[in-house]
Amino acid sequence: MEIKRLALVLADISGYTKFVKMHTMSLLHAEMIITELLEAVIDQAKYPLTLIELEGDAAFLCAELGENEREATQDILRQVTEFFGVFTEKEMHLISCDSCMCEACRNIEKLKLKAIVHCGDVAVNQVRQFERLAGEDVILVHRLLKNSVPAKEYIMMTDAFYKISGGIAGETPETRLENAEGIGTTKVQVYYPVVDKTFPTQPVVNFPTPGSEFRTIANRWNNYAQRRMIEHEPRRNFASLPDKKMTLWSRFDYFVLSDIISSLYIRWLKLTKKN
Repeated sequence: MEIKRLALVLADISGYTKFVKMHTMSLLHAEMIITELLEAVIDQAKYPLTLIELEGDAAFLCAELGENEREATQDILRQVTEFFGVFTEKEMHLISCDSCMCEACRNIEKLKLKAIVHCGDVAVNQVRQFERLAGEDVILVHRLLKNSVPAKEYIMMTDAFYKISGGIAGETPETRLENAEGIGTTKVQVYYPVVDKTFPTQPVVNFPTPGSEFRTIANRWNNYAQRRMIEHEPRRNFASLPDKKMTLWSRFDYFVLSDIISSLYIRWLKLTKKN
């Protein structure tokens, strides 16, 4: 075990709790949508900010601060700020080409991103090629996910990180006191990123056209669904989604019943247009 001075970042996606029920297609599509949005965020992270672990609908990242802590924290803060832009771009891309009628696909714009940023002395355990982080600072970052901030999208940094980084240049944060369970009252600084949320109109419900972007997405998601149902794809612990066991009925629901419902709905839309 080694003690390192690290910056810790927890990027979390939420928003599906009220919108995705137990329908198999909605649930599996929600899992894939969250996964693809998280991947877009992770791909934006550049060294020394590296992924430690995927935690359901959150990504846990860290970076060594090194000798120039001010410079390191400013770089990390810049990257975290950019997460919100790529997150929204990915949302817009999925919305613009996804004509699936399931509840998850029809509510992609409801998903929001928040980031918790902190720094401290962390115990690092090397397990083969993986690093495991431990200590009160790691616990604090996770506990701060449950807070009193009324907004759904924000960057929350602890006062410890804020004092080193100086915060986001030209912007004034909101100072708050949050109760971190088991740790106590923690002073934090909260920023609300300004991102253009003018989402495109979602295409009319239809089956994926061969060669289209939606066909590519549908194939990827169907492959994921097949792997999940035969347990070749382990389910991550999505905090905002129900943990539903896949059964033979789930396969019928996803691959047969959903197609029947979609076919009837598309036929009804065409008849409505004619009339």
